[in-house]
Amino acid sequence: MDEAQRRGIADRRRAGRLVVPSEQAPADRMLLERSAIEELSHHADPWRVLRILSEFVEGFDALNEVGPAVTVFGSARSHPNDPYYIAGRKLGGALANRGFAVITGGGPGIMEAVNRGCHEAGGLSVGCNIELPHEQSLNKYVDLGVEFRYFFVRKNMFVKYARGFVIFPGGFGTLDELFESLTLAQTGTLSG
Repeated sequence: MDEAQRRGIADRRRAGRLVVPSEQAPADRMLLERSAIEELSHHADPWRVLRILSEFVEGFDALNEVGPAVTVFGSARSHPNDPYYIAGRKLGGALANRGFAVITGGGPGIMEAVNRGCHEAGGLSVGCNIELPHEQSLNKYVDLGVEFRYFFVRKNMFVKYARGFVIFPGGFGTLDELFESLTLAQTGTLSG
């Protein structure tokens, strides 16, 4: 190691795993130079990790005893007279009759149809809902519902507890869920 490299290392301060150049302004001066919003964002990010962790723990805790399940993805915009809604409802009932729980996003459309069919057949109907500003709430056929803030945590729950997947037509969300599942299957990391 030459002299320039040694000076570079010596010019850094350590704070746990964080390495900060020593010429950086003291924290109190930096605080005064930053906007309040920027500062709040920087301090909120480490706490976000705990919110994410708590979602994983709550999801694992809620779904751990579900038993064999099939996850179904599909459109939130299908109506009860739509052929796909009718097929989803029949699928939910057929899966329940074969001893499978169903896991959906818990919202309207295909999700409601599958939850409804399973619920009406006496099976366990699970909904993993996502908190969105102007979107869905859990449908009335969900027996076990879990609310998520983060899409990636929710998708983890969809795949971790599923023994199979059924994909109905849908939009970007359905495609995202489909490709996540296919990627995990293709890389051999699907089973949790």
